[in-house]
Amino acid sequence: MPRIPFLFVPLLFVAACSPEVATPNSAVDINMAAVQAQDAVDAYGANNADAAPVEIAEPDAPRDDENAAGNALAPLDPPAPGTPGGLPDDRTPLSEAAFTPDSAQGAANVVQSYYALIGEGKYREAFALRDGSAAGPKTAEAFAADFARYSEYHANVGGPSAIDAGAGQRNVTVPVQVYARLKHGKAPVYQIGAVTLHRTDVDGASAEQRTWHIRTVALKDGPKR
Repeated sequence: MPRIPFLFVPLLFVAACSPEVATPNSAVDINMAAVQAQDAVDAYGANNADAAPVEIAEPDAPRDDENAAGNALAPLDPPAPGTPGGLPDDRTPLSEAAFTPDSAQGAANVVQSYYALIGEGKYREAFALRDGSAAGPKTAEAFAADFARYSEYHANVGGPSAIDAGAGQRNVTVPVQVYARLKHGKAPVYQIGAVTLHRTDVDGASAEQRTWHIRTVALKDGPKR
């Protein structure tokens, strides 16, 4: 076998291991990639130009119920029994035993009903519990107008007096404490006084005349609270 020249193998080895030289085509590919990348960035910006900006959440506004709580009126607070402006404190509880309509307790029960009806806005029914000769409004309409100026109206009723009897006429006095609130200005109203009831107990008197009816309501302003 003929011998291979000594220099031939090293030349092939050098050619095979020499670094790869960039060709003009390789340089074009790199530039094109950069252009494409820039185009992608520009396209992203254009597509998101109209996107809604990120909003920073503002603190929640107070709810209506919170505002209402801040503006709530203090509850009415009538003076306690035995204090100025309060009912008499005789410390004798009213009897819970059954009573007859013509008794003193029956008269106090009429007063309870009277103020309960006013508190419910049932003015015509309350007016019907008054005596025909009672002082004050003479019609149910005028009576209702007197109380329509209140947003709320309540009363505490005390124990009745003994029946004052004479010449077939019967009278009972019942202490009352009124606590109410006016619509205009929301001002509270505290009053103290008494209600006098009357009925007739003679032969020939009608059932209506024998029934307790309110004849007078005497109230005065209580102490400021």
